[in-house]
Amino acid sequence: MRVYYGNVLLKTYRIALGKNPVGHKEFEGDCKTPEGIYTIDGKNPNSAFHKNLGVSYPNEKDVEHAMTLGKSAGGDIKIHGLRNGFGYRRKFHRWKNWTAGCIAVTDDEIDELYEAVEIGAVIEIFP
Repeated sequence: MRVYYGNVLLKTYRIALGKNPVGHKEFEGDCKTPEGIYTIDGKNPNSAFHKNLGVSYPNEKDVEHAMTLGKSAGGDIKIHGLRNGFGYRRKFHRWKNWTAGCIAVTDDEIDELYEAVEIGAVIEIFP
């Protein structure tokens, strides 16, 4: 994951994605991470995964697509740290994709992002 301020690259993070990381999230439970342009729509300091930043998935197009499949688009997509009590895994969590569709970083990294990223920040998720 690359973090920019305008056109200036500030930092790069190694991440873990959904268990099924290829392709755009289509519906709740597909274990894919959404792709496209979204915003940070919330911050939670008391998350089950250390801290998190909310991602504005699903958008209108995501909801419409899921409906064509007869499914819910889901939601609750986050950029988050490790599950509480598992911080000892640190960078080793990146050895495989393991989330249900979120973007995972280490606890230290989410602490850094949590302080730096404002609600409303535009994010682009792409393969």
